[in-house]
Amino acid sequence: MGKNEKTSLGRALVKHHNHMIQETKEKGKSYKDQHKKVLESITEVSDIDAIIEQAEEAERLFAIHHDSATPVPINLDTGSSSSGITAKEWKEQRMREEALHASSLQVPRRPHWTPKMNVEQLDVNEKQAFLTWRRKLASLEENEKLVLTPFEKNLDIWRQLWRVLERSDLIVMVVDARDPLFYRCPDLEAYAQEIDDHKKTMLLVNKADLLPTYVREKWAEYFSRNNILFVFWSAKAATATLEGKPLKEQWRAPDTSQRTDDPAVKVYGRDELLARLKLEAQEIVKMRKSRGVSATSAESHREQVVVGFVGYPNVGKSSTINALVGQKRTGVTSTPGKTKHFQTLIISEELMLCDCPGLVFPSFSSSRYEMIASGVLPIDRMTEHREAIKVVAERVPRNAIEDVYNISLPKPKTYEPQSRPPLASELLRTYCLSRGYVASSGLPDETKAARQILKDYIEGKLPHFAMPPEMTREDENETRDDDTLGAEIVEGSPSVKEGGEAPGLGLDQVLDDLSSFDLANGIGPSKKKQNKKSHRKN
Repeated sequence: MGKNEKTSLGRALVKHHNHMIQETKEKGKSYKDQHKKVLESITEVSDIDAIIEQAEEAERLFAIHHDSATPVPINLDTGSSSSGITAKEWKEQRMREEALHASSLQVPRRPHWTPKMNVEQLDVNEKQAFLTWRRKLASLEENEKLVLTPFEKNLDIWRQLWRVLERSDLIVMVVDARDPLFYRCPDLEAYAQEIDDHKKTMLLVNKADLLPTYVREKWAEYFSRNNILFVFWSAKAATATLEGKPLKEQWRAPDTSQRTDDPAVKVYGRDELLARLKLEAQEIVKMRKSRGVSATSAESHREQVVVGFVGYPNVGKSSTINALVGQKRTGVTSTPGKTKHFQTLIISEELMLCDCPGLVFPSFSSSRYEMIASGVLPIDRMTEHREAIKVVAERVPRNAIEDVYNISLPKPKTYEPQSRPPLASELLRTYCLSRGYVASSGLPDETKAARQILKDYIEGKLPHFAMPPEMTREDENETRDDDTLGAEIVEGSPSVKEGGEAPGLGLDQVLDDLSSFDLANGIGPSKKKQNKKSHRKN
């Protein structure tokens, strides 16, 4: 063997050795990155990397189970079916479509699994079931009569929910008291029953101190009539009582004149809520044992009853957990999605709490801007600030906005309905003028004003709440307190109706209003021309 052959052989061995070391490092690095990946909520696919990752995952699962996949037809004629109908007819068609496809709007189910399954098989089954669920929702999005709101698209977040539902005896769905049905997910209650017939779901109506007593009474009647287990609660009030400090928000201060002893209407304290949760969970366990239902090995050796907390982001789950535990154990912030992983907290030898990350459930009933105004989606994702402020202006009475911010909003024109809410542009410009918000361009800084108004709306500084759906307008007017909600337009009051003349105005005044309307919209002669004509006549 010559000298050159020995040299080439040694170089080949060294090169192979270095290549193996490099491959080992890359495998270790990828494994470490995979397990150190931060769990983030994904409600919208806007990043190109997320699109590519989801496309590759879909292609891989499609190749495995290509026989069960059905091609989705593409409709190129998008404008032919929706033309020639009025807005009212379109709304009726949308409501019929929503009722028809309500059963398809479900929470993703975890596929059947056993402890004998390996990790790889379980991971493939869960990804396949999740992809099938995504395909169903994608078919709903193709229906032009349906508007599907943003929802959670990260499988790892839903896995946290599956674990909480499986190990909990009592499921507590935390909702915002100002609109409980918006934050309630009936299919989640049905899914809990599918896992175990003995599981119950309780609505924890948080922020109940923002509601007047008569509104809580109406919601208590509605929940009782529909066999919904509920409790009124305020995490901030309970935390302030526990710390012995007054509430920072003056609008949350309890009204002594509205206190009630009715257990269905009163706002529970910390000790009362813990006792109620423990009692409900123990009854579930007793009922399960009395019927001879076999528990798993983990449940049989478990001494505490488990209460799981689920719900939308920013409804107060973490604040509730901290108030019940008595100290800060979970991070709390006004930005939705602070909690990343589920965690268990032992309260006593008989009670254990389980906190789940907030999830945005798929829904037909709201728009993106309503979800931002409700605190479900972060304010940072707001692109059209006027659309989000429009939601606030339509829900909060005009006089309440003026009283809270000490401003005077422009009144409706005489040719406009006097009961119309303030426009988003009117509210933003008036707020900027009163606070001195000016952008670098010299124009009012509406983006900064919109963020502050939305923050006040979410925290409850701007009063607003929804009434039960079965309550008629007449019943609401009978029970409503004028001082709380402000002045309202009553039927028969002197307001201008659309398409008619303003009552009590003469013909000259109506013509002047019409001319001012033309000038405001740039469709009439300018003021200079009118002045010249008047001078010529004189």
